[in-house]
Amino acid sequence: MAISQISVFVENRPGRLADITAVLAKNSIDIRALSVADTSDYGILRLIVNDPKSAVEALRSEGMTASATQVLGIIIPDEPGGLARAIKVLSDAQISVEYAYAFITPSVGNAYVIIRVEDNDKASEILKGAGIELIEQDDIFKK
Repeated sequence: MAISQISVFVENRPGRLADITAVLAKNSIDIRALSVADTSDYGILRLIVNDPKSAVEALRSEGMTASATQVLGIIIPDEPGGLARAIKVLSDAQISVEYAYAFITPSVGNAYVIIRVEDNDKASEILKGAGIELIEQDDIFKK
């Protein structure tokens, strides 16, 4: 069974990710998972969304480079070695994993997003000021 993943070319400049997510929000596209791979000049944003076809159409209509790719989704045990076991099965079969990303949802209706920023303290203040709840390392491992 394949899953449709959206890939978006992203210029590496402030506000570009905000532009992309705003287009998706405006079109009622729900983001379930995302990953950004970057270089100094650009990045590739990979997304799992509720309506891939509409997402690609919406992004393209705004002049963005977007495409859909078929990927596999697997369920692994949420325990040490859960992912390792799945990857070993592929490795033993001489199947190379090009890239992977994961997400967890410990409670219905919520998701965790991990972000990397240059100044964590400043970003934390801004997020808290906007009423955005931050999670601690320990929160990620609570069941």
